[in-house]
Amino acid sequence: MGIEDEVRRANTGEIGTRFVTAAGTAAASFPVGAPGGPDGPTAELEILRGELSRILIERTRGRTDYRFGTQITDVTDHGDYVTTVLDDGSVLDSDVLIVAEGLRSRSRRFVSATEVTDLGMYFAYATIPRSDSDDQWWNWQHATRSRGVHLRPDNLGSTRAILTFISDIRGIEDLDQDDQVAILHKTFADVGGAAPRILRELEAGAPMYFSVAGQVHVPSWSKGRIGLLGDCAFCNATFGGAGTSLALIGAYILAGELAATADHAAALVSYQHRMQPFTASAPVVRPAVLRIANPRTRIGIAALRGVARAAASPAAKAVTALMSRASTGSGQRVALPDYPVA
Repeated sequence: MGIEDEVRRANTGEIGTRFVTAAGTAAASFPVGAPGGPDGPTAELEILRGELSRILIERTRGRTDYRFGTQITDVTDHGDYVTTVLDDGSVLDSDVLIVAEGLRSRSRRFVSATEVTDLGMYFAYATIPRSDSDDQWWNWQHATRSRGVHLRPDNLGSTRAILTFISDIRGIEDLDQDDQVAILHKTFADVGGAAPRILRELEAGAPMYFSVAGQVHVPSWSKGRIGLLGDCAFCNATFGGAGTSLALIGAYILAGELAATADHAAALVSYQHRMQPFTASAPVVRPAVLRIANPRTRIGIAALRGVARAAASPAAKAVTALMSRASTGSGQRVALPDYPVA
């Protein structure tokens, strides 16, 4: 795509993942290139989703009609073309319609009624001012009752903070932000370390995105000339980094298949067939593993840190993989199809 250099320049600069105590001391460290390699907790390349979107939009502006702040309300597949109605009243006719939305896509319904499986782990992502004490590590502070406090660097001069917790209560992601912040205050009130700082910034109005981890696996990614791409079709979990890679690979394969034949419906079916080895090799996140990675008790946290400190042992490599993906995926490498350049 010709964007590798620009993507690498937008790297967050994260140098590794470090388990820290509430006092801020390192309990275990996993630098990039340590046991577990680039697929450890910190990948070889970390980029903010907003930065990647910016790069893609800047490279395609002028050749692409971007319409922000709108969504699809109705779709009609006429057999030889598709009509899409947007909520601003505009109507678009196209050869195909590709829904490239996220896990909780509103438009997936035009292809499949598959429901999302919630994993019960909530994430509050916030952007907060960078302090002099912030470094280039992903600092992960475990707290009892399966809670986590995270600070990560970015390339924009701020710090990315994450509060995570596991709960059997469902629907918190649907509350308004004031209620979510109130729940976070109550949930993390007794947690020290970076938690009070993050809570103060949230109270002051720091930008926040709140979500719950989930999975969806749609049996068929297309219906006639309507197709699904990315997390709305195949999502093992809404964290861990695999979703971005799979979406880009999927876009490459989809473009190649559409260019290879005038039968667009057949191209969508072939695209899914060619993508399945990649989705099959992706990590499979399981609730039980999430709980192992986020212990409920002080003893569990101490045990996790103790294993992690044995950096050269096979057990530590297993923990590295566990923390990076919270998964049991095969991790096998699959060769990309080679399509001719038009």
